[in-house]
Amino acid sequence: MNISSKQLAFVAIIASLGGFIFGFDMAVVSGVLPLVKMQFNLDSFLEGWFVSSALLGCIIGVMISGHLSDKYGRKSSMQFAAIIFVIATFACIFLESFSLIILTRIFTGIGIGIASNVVPLYLSEIAPIKDRGKLVTFYQLALTFGIVLAYVSNALIIKDQDVLAQFSNHSFFQYVFVEEEWRAMIGMSLIPSLAFFIGLMFVPESPSWSKNMDGMANSGYSEVWKPIYRKALIIGLFLPIFSQFCGINVIIYYGPTILKTLGFSLDNSLYGQIIIGVANMLFTLIAIWKVDSLGRRPLYLIGTMGGAISLFLTSVLFYLDLADSWLLVISVICFLAFFAFSIGPLKFVVASEIFPAHIRAKAMGLSILAMWVSDFLMGQITPFLLDDIGVAGTFILLGLVCLIGFVFVLKYLPETKGKSSEEIQQLLNQN
Repeated sequence: MNISSKQLAFVAIIASLGGFIFGFDMAVVSGVLPLVKMQFNLDSFLEGWFVSSALLGCIIGVMISGHLSDKYGRKSSMQFAAIIFVIATFACIFLESFSLIILTRIFTGIGIGIASNVVPLYLSEIAPIKDRGKLVTFYQLALTFGIVLAYVSNALIIKDQDVLAQFSNHSFFQYVFVEEEWRAMIGMSLIPSLAFFIGLMFVPESPSWSKNMDGMANSGYSEVWKPIYRKALIIGLFLPIFSQFCGINVIIYYGPTILKTLGFSLDNSLYGQIIIGVANMLFTLIAIWKVDSLGRRPLYLIGTMGGAISLFLTSVLFYLDLADSWLLVISVICFLAFFAFSIGPLKFVVASEIFPAHIRAKAMGLSILAMWVSDFLMGQITPFLLDDIGVAGTFILLGLVCLIGFVFVLKYLPETKGKSSEEIQQLLNQN
């Protein structure tokens, strides 16, 4: 299928809206949670359930995404996810019962889970070989952009209540934007969700699926576990697990506090989150710039080693009680940079390249599922690590994870830049 550069750019933007919605929904909860907790008088269990319900949906969505995209196509699967986004968001705006709101969060998670697998899969299959890494990384850029806009949107809705009240003569507007403003926060995702659904009407189906749809629909998960694909599967599972256990969530958690040393007024933590989000987005541009020229393997090696050094330095500074030092700010920003241009986005790029077409969707589904499960586990163990071994000890442990990642990439990950699926399979099977 021949596609012009302008058409390719349009397709990439529309498809990547799935990543934008992913990032937006993930980040918007930071502003929504305190308000929902107060309104419904949630205890700690229900507070956790409100957050983790979407994660449960994500896991369900990923588990069904491989079968859906193989049987019905990449485009139809993305459209299904878009419909879920629109309906679930509308429902969350209007529903009064906390139990029903939880149900909408689960369904939103199902849509995110489907999109988190199918969107990078679709981008890798629609892209010319020379631009494949760039287009798949564009998904991660859209995700980080969604995070930033969610933080900005939350901050504006919370901070501009007086302004919003002047325009709230209509009872519905008053209800959503002033009385229960968390509904407006979530409701903002209707804009990209509708754009995603409408835009998908004008994009083509994946040429790889159109060519191999019969083989894809008839291949089961048993095919993925065959010895010939073992190395690819190990790589596809390890990289997303590593991306969650390397410390990015801990950095984001401490980010607003650390950035106070820059002199910004961060009395409202939302502003610190915006700064962290913007930095993450800007550093992702490096990956888009270099992934198809420098390659996946060099970026991964630089990112993992640089991340390890940054985390070790962060640990030392916490140990020496230098949390207000500019060195700490530099070490944290450096880690964020190394993560954003390598560890974060490249797991999607590599997973979309190392599996042959007839098992790609199901194998990528396992890869993304590993990411979501690791995300959940990291969220559970981080508080215990901080309590038991302290902040300095936690960062030492995370730095060791980065070193393990460096060794793994050095030993097992071949360079996939500019190579066809057949050439990549030959590389993987050489050893």
